[in-house]
Order: sequence, then C-alpha cells, then structure tokens
Amino acid sequence: MNRRPAEREYCVEHAALSDVGLCRSNNQDSLIVSPADSVQPGQTPGHLLVVADGMGAHAAGEVASQMAVEIVLRVYRNQANGKPADALRQAITTANSEIFARGAQSDELRGMGTTVSALLLLPDEAIIAHVGDSRVYRLRGNDLEQLTFDHSLVWEICDAENVMESEVPAFVPRNIITRSVGPTSEVAVDLEGPFSLRTGDVFLLCSDGLSGQVEDEEMGTILRCLDPEEAAKTLIALANLRGSPDNITLIVARVNRWQPAGAGRVSDHQASAPLARKVFWPMVTAAGLFALGWLLSGPLLAIPAAVVGAALAGLTAFVRNKRRAPLAAAPQERQRLGKAPYTACDCTLNEQSPRCLRKAVREIRDVAINRLWQMDWDQYERLTGRAELEASKGDYLASVRSYAETLRFMLDQLRRTLGPRE
Repeated sequence: MNRRPAEREYCVEHAALSDVGLCRSNNQDSLIVSPADSVQPGQTPGHLLVVADGMGAHAAGEVASQMAVEIVLRVYRNQANGKPADALRQAITTANSEIFARGAQSDELRGMGTTVSALLLLPDEAIIAHVGDSRVYRLRGNDLEQLTFDHSLVWEICDAENVMESEVPAFVPRNIITRSVGPTSEVAVDLEGPFSLRTGDVFLLCSDGLSGQVEDEEMGTILRCLDPEEAAKTLIALANLRGSPDNITLIVARVNRWQPAGAGRVSDHQASAPLARKVFWPMVTAAGLFALGWLLSGPLLAIPAAVVGAALAGLTAFVRNKRRAPLAAAPQERQRLGKAPYTACDCTLNEQSPRCLRKAVREIRDVAINRLWQMDWDQYERLTGRAELEASKGDYLASVRSYAETLRFMLDQLRRTLGPRE
C-alpha cells in the first residue's frame, strides 16, 4: 500500500515481549503494536503501542487486558477526524465502558480491570494516554525519563505530601493501584505530551513486573547499549532472575530515522537564495565601497557616472533585500498535556555503567550457588571474565553487552534447573 508522505519520513524499530514469569501459571498482561505502515486509508495515523496489565480472579485479568489493547487499537484507528490526543482518550474511555459492561454480565468477570499505557508516535511528536501503574519511559541521549505518573497508593501519597517514595512508610502496600480501566463505569485518562522526537530516541512501555524489579539506572544502561530486541530480552531476564512475582511485559521502540514532514525538501528558489546572499551581494557591496572610496579620493567628474550609479544601485538593493526579508514564522505554542517527566536518571556511559550490571550479576550468582542451580559455571566465568576485561580497557559499551549476555545465559540456566512447567 502507499503510505502517507509523512509516514515515509520516520522509521521505528521495536521489540515486544510478554513473559509469564517464574511465579505465575497464567499471563494477565497483554500488548499490541500497530505500525504506521499498517494504517488503512481514512484511519488515524501513527505508530501505536499499548501495554495492559490485567487484574481479577480466575481469567478475568486476562480478559480485561486483552479487551483493552484490542479496543484501544480499534477505536483509535477509527477516529480519523479527531485530534490524536482526543482519539487516544476516547479509545481508552470506550475500552473502560466495554470492559465494565462485560464484567457486569458475568459473576466470574465482575470487577475485572486493567492498566493501560498507550504510546503514539506521530511524524512530528509523541503522545501518551495512561491509566494505572504500567509505565512509559523515554531514553534520549544519556537521560532516562519516566513520562507517566503511577496511579498507585504510594505515588499518590508522595504527590499529596510532597515526599520522596523512600520516605513513604514501609507498611504502605506498594502494589495497590488507585485507578484502572474496567471496574467502574467511568475512568479518568491521563494524557501526556506532545513530546518532540529525535533520531535515536528509545521508548520503553512496561508493566510493573519489570519496573518493580529493575532500577531506572539499570534500565537506562541496557536501553542505551543494546538494540531493542536484546534490550527487551535482557530486561526480562533481569526481572525474572530477581524473582519478579508478576508477569513481565514490555515494548522497546527506537526511532532510527527521524525527519519531520517537509524537512529537507528545498525548492530551487530556496536553494539559490543562500548563494545570492553569500556571493552576489558581498560582491555588489565591495563594488560600492570601491566606488565610494574612489569618490572621496578623486574629483567627482573623474568617476564614470555608470560606475557610481551601479555601486549606489547595488547598495540600495542590498539594503532593500535585508529590509524585505520575511521574518521566520514563530512556531505555534502547543498546549502541553500532563506534567511529565516525573522522574529522571542520568545514564551516561562511563565506568559506572558496567558496574551496575556487574553488581546484579554477582547478586544473582550468590543466589544460584545457595539454591543449587544447575549452572554451567565455566561458561559463566568466560562471560564475566570477558566483561571485566573489557571494562578494564575502558570499553564500557562492550562490557555492558557482555554482562547483558551473562544475564540472559543465567535465566536460561535457571529455566533448565526448574524444568518444564505444567
């Protein structure tokens, strides 16, 4: 199919994984990725990525999260005449209504709900719609920023009391959310953005099965140093190795090429204008100054009238050209939605980068020894030895990648120890 011209101007590479984890028998998380090049004529544009973490007894959580991602996609794409932010809000509101109605029809599904975090990547910007505690992060350069507010009891306390999360008493449950899609007939949807986009931006959408086990510094280091697929697998491995009690779902999306619509397309007239300014007018100015110098140093009659006239005409045209040059139109100020970012973490690649993963690897090694995992320790030593050697040489990127490979290897060994699951 022929894509819209603007959609040819950006390329998003993504990896999407949902892992049941090591402690659950069923997966209540869902995700969906709808690339921009799959959009049909008359549908709302952009790359749409959605993560949902369901909750409810029996299979209710699975039903709620699966309904959520499917309804959000369907409703958003069909809001062709609306603004993208409004279309996203309407999509989640509709999902809430349909999930609530479905729950009311069945005792087994009654009260079911789900988080929803949706990221929309348009040719000019990114927009987020959000309910619950599944998160959206953006890594730009060295900075990892959380772009969503956790609708959780802990975060609500932090916001109300203006305190840090570490200051909230330990007896306050960390897993209670204050807002979700489905349990009630109405829901408030948070909108965040629009956010500018640059080549190299990396976005992470994830359920709390990941964010509850992996620190922001670790996330940022992994996202910065690995491609989306390897980053996704490594984050899943680290969360599982730390004993995540929940399902783990994530989408990693990297903007590989970004050029806003119309940028770089220069007309023949626009292309010739810089040459005129840089070459032609300086030559006219020089000629004018030469003529004026001649005028001041000799009799007026000795100067050919044509030369003086040409010089003065050139100077006049130069001044008029500068006066008539149109001012660049000031960019229109877009209304900013939400208050993101809510957290920020410096992930500069330096000697600290491999250290944070080395610490994680060693802690997991100690657990493996104590619990008698069936580990290929020779391979473990080869991988960690290579990582340490690379770090000692100052090749921090290679060292991080080696530690990431170690984490993926250790998860494979753990799964082998646990054996096939029934």
